[in-house]
Formats: sequence, structure tokens, C-alpha cells
Amino acid sequence: MPMERYIYMVLLIVLSITTTSAQRMVPGQKGVEITVGGLSMEEPTRNYYIHAAMTVNTRGGNYRIWALEYMHQYYTHQGTDIPHETYASEGGYNFFLLGDRGRNVTLNAALTGVVGYEAINRGEGTLEDGSLLLDEDGFVFGAGGRLTLETYLTDGLVLVLAGRCKALFGTTLEQFRPSAGFGLRFNF
Repeated sequence: MPMERYIYMVLLIVLSITTTSAQRMVPGQKGVEITVGGLSMEEPTRNYYIHAAMTVNTRGGNYRIWALEYMHQYYTHQGTDIPHETYASEGGYNFFLLGDRGRNVTLNAALTGVVGYEAINRGEGTLEDGSLLLDEDGFVFGAGGRLTLETYLTDGLVLVLAGRCKALFGTTLEQFRPSAGFGLRFNF
């Protein structure tokens, strides 16, 4: 029993030394982030997004973010599924809000600009039953916001939980598009 305590104490000291000497959120440090999530609570496996981003840390735990995103959603009309796809690029700034001293767990908020293209029913204006779609494909633009809870799994690997909302203009569908997801960021 005393030997076990000794081993646990040594392990605790070693872990404490390695976690306190780790440098996180160093200005200029770059990262790659992959996030996936649902666009609605109804069938999240069919209504989803995939988000790939590059981050560059700045001072105070903040970072710049550039991303490419694919959103896929289905609408139903008289039993027929109508696919809606959006391809977007996004750039913005992420602000550190709250966190512990070692930046092990942080709460962040981001503001971004969004530009993209949306395709409704893969460009087909007529449905199988002969109905005409009034919604059209086109370019979209707008702004986005996200609130993330981030925690370091290791010094270079970050788990990201994200709640997001985009306000898009130039669309004939919903302008406000909320979503939630999770992902991983690898910091170099």
C-alpha cells in the first residue's frame, strides 16, 4: 500500500510538471480543425455540415480562422426529398471569453464573414411529380457567429464543441441557419 502511494505521488508530480510547462495558444501557432455537426434535430445524419478550418493564434488566446464548409440538408415536398447543398468559405476572428489559467478549457466566440454557393435539387428546377421549384441556385453571402467550448486533450490536440448560426443573404430559403457540432483541432 505505501509503495502504491509513492508511485501515485511520483506520477502526479510528473504530470504536473509536464502540464505546467506546456505552451498553449502561443501567438503565431497554426492549427487545422475539422468539425462535423447537425443542422437540425430531425435526422441529423441527413442534415449535416462538414467544416475544415485553419487557425492562427494571436495574443490573449484569440485566433484568426479561415474555413471551407459543406452543408447538406433535405426538404420534403409531398413525400419527395429535395436536397439543398451549400458550399461556403468563411473567414473571421475568434475571441477568448473565459477559461482557466492554463487554457485547458476555454469558452470562445467568433464572428465571421461567409461567401458561398447553394444548389437546390442539384440544379433541377422540376420535381419528379412535375412540380416547379421557385427556389433557385445562386451565390450567397453573409455573416456567421459561433460559440465554442474547447479543451486540450494533449498539448497539440483540442476537442471543440461548437454552436453556430449563419445569416445568409442572396438565398431564397432560410436566412438564419443554426447548427451544432464537434470536432478536433491539431495545433502545429
